[in-house]
Amino acid sequence: AKMSAPTMEERKACWGARDEFWQCLDRHADDASKCEKLRLSFESRCPQQWVKYFDKRRDFLKYKKKLETEGYHPPEAAGKS
Repeated sequence: AKMSAPTMEERKACWGARDEFWQCLDRHADDASKCEKLRLSFESRCPQQWVKYFDKRRDFLKYKKKLETEGYHPPEAAGKS
C-alpha cells in the first residue's frame, strides 16, 4: 500500500467506485452479496483507510436519514405514525 496522497484522478476513481457501490446497495436493500464486484472495485481504487471511513460514513448517513424520515420512536411507540 502506498502512503502518498492520492492524485486527483485517483480520488475521482475512488469516489466514483464508492458511488457506484453505494447505488448498488441502495438498489438491493443493502444486500452486499449482489454488489460484490463493485465492492472489490471500490476497495481496489481507494486507500484502505478511506474504505473504512466511507463504510462508517454510509452507516451514519443511513441512520441519520432514518431519523429524519421516521423520527425517533421510543420502543413503546413503534407501529404508530
